[in-house]
Amino acid sequence: MLVVGGGLGGVAAALAALRGGRRVVLTEEFDWLGGQLTSQAVPPDEHSWVERFGVTASYRALRDGIRDYYRRHYPLTAAARTWRDLNPGAGHVSRLCHEPRVAVAVLEGMLSPYRSNGRLRVLQPFVPAAADTDGDRVTSVTLRHRDTGELAHVAAPYVLDATETGELLRLSGTEYVTGFESQAETGEPSAPPVAQPGNMQAVSVCFAVDHVDGDHTIDRPERYAFWRDYTPPFWGGPLLSFRAPSPRTLLPTERIFDPNPDDDPLLVDADQRRNPGDHNLWTFRRIAARRLFEPGAYDSDICLVNWPMLDYFEQPVIDVPDAAANLAAAREQAYSVLYWLQTEAPRPDGGTGFPGLRLRGDVTGSADGLAQAPYIRESRRILAEYTVVEQDLALAVRGDKGAVSYHDSVGVGMYRIDLHPSTGGDHYIDVGCCPFQIPLGSLIPRRVDNLLPAGKNIGTTHITNGAYRLHPVEWNAGEAAGALAAFCLDRGCTPREVRNTPGLLAEFQSRLDREGVERHWPDVVGY
Repeated sequence: MLVVGGGLGGVAAALAALRGGRRVVLTEEFDWLGGQLTSQAVPPDEHSWVERFGVTASYRALRDGIRDYYRRHYPLTAAARTWRDLNPGAGHVSRLCHEPRVAVAVLEGMLSPYRSNGRLRVLQPFVPAAADTDGDRVTSVTLRHRDTGELAHVAAPYVLDATETGELLRLSGTEYVTGFESQAETGEPSAPPVAQPGNMQAVSVCFAVDHVDGDHTIDRPERYAFWRDYTPPFWGGPLLSFRAPSPRTLLPTERIFDPNPDDDPLLVDADQRRNPGDHNLWTFRRIAARRLFEPGAYDSDICLVNWPMLDYFEQPVIDVPDAAANLAAAREQAYSVLYWLQTEAPRPDGGTGFPGLRLRGDVTGSADGLAQAPYIRESRRILAEYTVVEQDLALAVRGDKGAVSYHDSVGVGMYRIDLHPSTGGDHYIDVGCCPFQIPLGSLIPRRVDNLLPAGKNIGTTHITNGAYRLHPVEWNAGEAAGALAAFCLDRGCTPREVRNTPGLLAEFQSRLDREGVERHWPDVVGY
């Protein structure tokens, strides 16, 4: 099969298909496989029970592999080395904050046996350019080398769209939706009365910094004055500020920025149920805590910047003619955030600016210092046989009944319904959530037979995408899609037939069970 897009969903899909005995062509646009975990430089956003349950066995192997890589190759202190749930960055956003390059190494290691035996071919860096169809089937995809323009033409009986923006949906004519659906369509409490297809979540171009001696101030961005003075009408002040709305209450919240604090990283409690952890932005998404390593190994912590002031919600970057210009503006906004931090941000000592902040493009693997790829929160989404809606999982709706239980569950996930400000001028939407399942129906397009979504493009709404877009859920969706395609090739059936034929569905779900895909939650309460 062909898997287009080498993010978390794409890698998981390829691995599932390869475990199922299939040959796979996997393509990726950027220099690193891993998507939001690597080229987008976003530490994992995970639920509170991740160390015990609620993820697939292969995702757990990825997490374990990251920790083992640190223990094998990094000069950890004795205490850090014996820390069972090692959190190398001691970040507060997740129990496993780490440098993206480590995840690249682990993902490549997971794929290496299949490269060696010839069953996996990786085309990189290639972008999808066109898709050929015959009725309700995609027959082939044309890919273009990002740098040279060289074309590759790949035909396969199954095509999985694991791109960050659902690019194959557009190229193949597969029916999809973008932005806000209307309340009339979905019945969702948080949906608007009229559909807003151009109203999409902010994208962010992340970057890593440390704080060392010297002046590392970058050149002033050309439109820095615009971003420094930019005041969104719903923000209550300048975007470039440590004062910003709390996503959960929308009330102004004062945050601090204190590089290299005198904290004990072994005491960090990264649990979103108890504390969002963003009071000190330095430690919020810290990916290397210097005190977990032998003295002198790190001159400074390394901080991953993915904060409210980085959100680009001026214009959408999907299905617009000026998408490239908008992405360029998002990158300029990121540079402006860094320049503001280096020159004008208020310091705890009453001064302004942190000139010792040093951009770490070596950590993100990019020549320009920023993440290789933009963090795309919201993709095109298939019109699916079943679309997950807010009332399926919102804590305020479901209460102690828990999320809807689907007969065709192919996995589980958990995160608050977490929507960043959007291009239509909407504020945060942050809604408590019940631990939920992934229905097989959300992976099956209503019409097309052999194209499957394998990431953030499954059948969710703008609202529920806010819970389903996170790292372990994207991985689970991709893994289920890859396993489904392999199963259909084994049985000579279609995905639609699997879902709608009780015997086939039970057989497929049993296969997922054997592969370590959890499909049900124990008795836990959401947050």
